[in-house]
Amino acid sequence: MSNRIEVIEGDITTLKVDAIVNPTTNNLTKGHGIFKTIHQAAGPELLEECRQFELCPTGEARITRGYNLPVKWIIHTVAPIWLQGKHREQEQLAQCYRNCLKLAAEYGVETIAFPPISIGFYRFPLKKASKIAVTEIKNFLDTNTSIKKVFLVFKNEKLIRRHKFVVEKYAGELLATELIS
Repeated sequence: MSNRIEVIEGDITTLKVDAIVNPTTNNLTKGHGIFKTIHQAAGPELLEECRQFELCPTGEARITRGYNLPVKWIIHTVAPIWLQGKHREQEQLAQCYRNCLKLAAEYGVETIAFPPISIGFYRFPLKKASKIAVTEIKNFLDTNTSIKKVFLVFKNEKLIRRHKFVVEKYAGELLATELIS
């Protein structure tokens, strides 16, 4: 399992994968950080396509073409803002991952890259966000074989270390379970 999830350092807009994920707001036309980087790299046609969608609830996902990026698809997900965990933020973040992966599988995506979702500007605690990310990806990959590789892409060493730790922890648990069975 752990060989299907890889934590890497890099620029998500230069990766040669089938799809990348773009955290956004509910109108799909505004965002922070990586959102701006993706839109600048993809070109103005991306914004035009995003304007065609109705409002998207938090946790849901929509898909567009990749335009000037080296990807076929961009999957946009409405990231939750951390409000002290009192407004279903953890479930909404889990839904972001689930819905992105489900949409990716529906479109025949074999490789997908996720940037940080809700970490940073949206103030989601890193430990909670990393556990949700890896748990949801692992659970999806346990039952779906069409997606061959999921990349978690970061530019920050702290995020890389934390996500590698969580992925390795799951790999260890899986190995222990397989040895006991």
